[in-house]
Amino acid sequence: MPHSFGARARTRDMFKRGFKQHGLIKMSTYLRTFRIGDIVDIKANAAEQKGMPHKYYHGKTGIVYNVSPRAVGIIVYKTVGNRKIEKRVNLRIEHVRHSKCRDDFLQRVKDNAAAKKLAKEQGTRVTVKRLPAAPREAHTISVSAANKPETIAPAPYDTFI
Repeated sequence: MPHSFGARARTRDMFKRGFKQHGLIKMSTYLRTFRIGDIVDIKANAAEQKGMPHKYYHGKTGIVYNVSPRAVGIIVYKTVGNRKIEKRVNLRIEHVRHSKCRDDFLQRVKDNAAAKKLAKEQGTRVTVKRLPAAPREAHTISVSAANKPETIAPAPYDTFI
């Protein structure tokens, strides 16, 4: 049973750096551009202790509402009891990265726009709606001499002492 209940209690594995990622923070981290409305993921970087998020926000996704020279303000929704409370957290940019949750959607928007443009040039209609995955096609399996069924049985229990 742990006895301390501090802000960084039980974060040994949570805040650790990845394999071969220890040491100085890469310059590309500081060169990322954040804009108001961006969707970002919060992941604490243990190499920089200033502006570090509380362990609750580690792994959460939020929206940027404020940008300052070294930090960004992020809106995160926290569940308290039976309601969601909007929390505004200010974090240094070392602890924030752009979320990839919208990449699929934005790529689909581009593909749909290109498909519509091509269909308009050709004078045809195009359907851009997504369809759910269909069930697998029916097929038969031959049990010829080359494809004999194999019977599988469990190995008998034995104590190898």
